[in-house]
Amino acid sequence: MNVLSIQSHVSFGHVGNSVAVFLLQRLNCEVWPVHTVHFSNHTGYPDWTGTAASAAEVSDLIDGLDARGALADCDAVLTGYVGSAELGAVIAETVRRVKRANPKAVYCCDPVMGDAGRGFYVKPGVPEFMADEALPLSDILTPNPFELAVLAGAEPGDLIGDQDALVRAAQGLLLQGPKTVLITSVEEDADDSHAPARIGMAAVTRDGCWLATTPRLSFEIAPNGAGDATAALFLAHHATAPSTAQALEATLASVHALLAETQRRGGRELALIESQDAVVSPSVTERARRLDSAG
Repeated sequence: MNVLSIQSHVSFGHVGNSVAVFLLQRLNCEVWPVHTVHFSNHTGYPDWTGTAASAAEVSDLIDGLDARGALADCDAVLTGYVGSAELGAVIAETVRRVKRANPKAVYCCDPVMGDAGRGFYVKPGVPEFMADEALPLSDILTPNPFELAVLAGAEPGDLIGDQDALVRAAQGLLLQGPKTVLITSVEEDADDSHAPARIGMAAVTRDGCWLATTPRLSFEIAPNGAGDATAALFLAHHATAPSTAQALEATLASVHALLAETQRRGGRELALIESQDAVVSPSVTERARRLDSAG
């Protein structure tokens, strides 16, 4: 699978293309990265250096790829954090160009906008781009509950902790373009009050909904980049797994392996290199179950 990945890049750590490219390559994908920023480190730190690419610069890179015939050979476009509405317009046009050149190509959009407790952390105009352009163009969408609520027209905090509401919101988005919605950071309380709470992902399609969870891992400072890894892994597994449920299981197992090794090492950055074998060939122990509410 040939993947055009339009995301940020950092020299230190693993977020955006700095995590997605490596994982996709390990999963036998050819990746053409287009970096929207080149920073020393992610912006979760107090300071960073580097530059952001303008929308015109990104568009120029896409033109260069097109001149090589790459767009016709592109099987998937992957995007994450979008720095501005102007860059969003370039991304939307790129997806259209790829799909004109190869109608079978898929667009996997991680609609990065914000999170519960933090609110929005993107520039004005980006949420509107996600709802008005990225959503209808996407084939695979990977929102967290906050982002799902925004796209569904609900209050950002309304869906947190409510699985049925999450599924209904995702089903509504399926009517607007996507064929699959992967909801990340889905919380689930354990049946045994003494057992740890669980967290996982739900995959919603027109054929049904499946949920898979693992025990929640705790971090002193949560590492950045897990969402970027999730979108890349699900795109790759979705292309090769026999079913959506199996793609969900493999993705959850991969992400859990990555986070468990990161926790074990106690670092601020994802332990991507150290956990790569377990991430690429995960031992699937958590099975997905079908949710009746998916109807």
